[in-house]
Amino acid sequence: MRYIVSMILLLAIAATSCNKMLDEKVVTNVTDSFYNTKSGFQTAVTGSYVAMRAFYSTERGMTLTETGTDIYTNGSDGDFKFTSQYTSQLDSRYVHTRDLWNSFYQTINTCNVVVDRADKIPDLDDAVKKAGVAEALFCRAHYHFVLMEMFGAIPLRLHENTQILTEAHRDSVSAVYESVINDLLAAEAVLPVSQSDWGRATKPAAEHLLARVYLTRASSPQAKSTDYANAAKYADMVIKNYNFKLLEDPGQVWAQGKENNTETVFAAQYTTDALYGYADNNACRFFLMQYDVLGGMKRDLPNGTPWKRFRPTKFLLDTLYKDRTHDVRYEKFFTTTWYANIANDSMHVGDTSIYLPGHEATAAEIQLAAKRYMLVSPSKYTEKLYPSLNKFADALRPDNQASGVRPFIAFRLAEDYLIEAEALLMQGNKQGAADLVSVIRMRAARTGATPEETQANKEAMKASAADMTIDYILDERGRELVGEQLRWFDLVRTNKLLERVRLHNEQARANILPKHMLRPIPQDQIDRSSTPFAQNPGY
Repeated sequence: MRYIVSMILLLAIAATSCNKMLDEKVVTNVTDSFYNTKSGFQTAVTGSYVAMRAFYSTERGMTLTETGTDIYTNGSDGDFKFTSQYTSQLDSRYVHTRDLWNSFYQTINTCNVVVDRADKIPDLDDAVKKAGVAEALFCRAHYHFVLMEMFGAIPLRLHENTQILTEAHRDSVSAVYESVINDLLAAEAVLPVSQSDWGRATKPAAEHLLARVYLTRASSPQAKSTDYANAAKYADMVIKNYNFKLLEDPGQVWAQGKENNTETVFAAQYTTDALYGYADNNACRFFLMQYDVLGGMKRDLPNGTPWKRFRPTKFLLDTLYKDRTHDVRYEKFFTTTWYANIANDSMHVGDTSIYLPGHEATAAEIQLAAKRYMLVSPSKYTEKLYPSLNKFADALRPDNQASGVRPFIAFRLAEDYLIEAEALLMQGNKQGAADLVSVIRMRAARTGATPEETQANKEAMKASAADMTIDYILDERGRELVGEQLRWFDLVRTNKLLERVRLHNEQARANILPKHMLRPIPQDQIDRSSTPFAQNPGY
């Protein structure tokens, strides 16, 4: 089965693995024996991160994890609406699943080069060896875990492929969980608390991922009695054992240039260097409405390139973000006002060009907007006009055609609070869960004109033990983590995908089926295996 790289392809991966924080020299025209040297070892360690950039902040990663859920559906453009709508085109020929499968397994082999060869490299410093292996184990666990979440039973690859394989089988989900947890425990025991090269794996990053893995297994048929307790334990360690801190303003978590903040636990890295650039970092484009054909507007870097791929559902806007009096997250996370960047007969540069008030406009608002700017009330939303998620805005791209350059925050502290809250809830500790959720909600409380008003807003945002249900937790995850490549996983993990899509996603409700709790195994994986390789049921 040729889904694992040969050493030539491994070389290519290592050569393209550098980024602005993980600084490695480029190595070209070398032989397999290079990876038996100290320099080759370090190159392979850095190469272990490559597939992060095939998943995070990419169209494939975003489409597979955010659309077709209760909070996001398709916009007007793109070739992959069928993913969001769960039509018959979502089958084994789907290129996003194929490319992700291949990229992850190729990079898993790079991880295995590190693990298998570390003890064979002459004069390799023991501390360097252990640290490098720990990073590779972290990355390998991450890739296996995401693959299992999407596909169920998958092949476990725990050793380097030194020749082309034509046989493959799917290891059990239980075996995958055990392998992922063992890799992460081994990595967590060795990794440092922080890294001088930001973007490398750390001890708290491994603990964060452990918390996710335990939480996911806890609600699965493979659950063990200690899973919820372990999920709470590792999330609590990230919260309490380090210097992480929630930012006071949730709108600053994703501020460009400030991604390495006190809330970020782990981030996938990108670069402006064309030699190392990974061309798929386009999250900045996907969530934007079509502003650039409207009056007073043209496409520019500050406003972004509007590809109109992903559109918020009515449920996200009208239910999850219903409270805009006390909660600032809607106005922080979404662009609803667009300012003219070209002058015309009725407006100057800097004037309001488009305004989405988020409610049906009053007569006074309509009169105020008349002949001044375009007013778009919710009843006027279309696949081209809608509030635009701005977390991934990237004004530092070289030009409008260039891919993004900013890091993608894959793990952040707010999720640790919500993981621990869910784990406590499922163990019957509703008050403990409410206290943790309240931390996230009160951070998002509006600052008032007086300290008393601010405190009143915080009190209004507090969650109570009576509030605590799995649906409440899911709603809060939707408000806080919208767009962050978690939603499809969250709904599958809690067995809420079918229910919530049927309730809240007009484009998908008629088509979604139980089989959609897993993604289809790529057809080329099935075709190139010389032994029978089973497809997921229903595909």
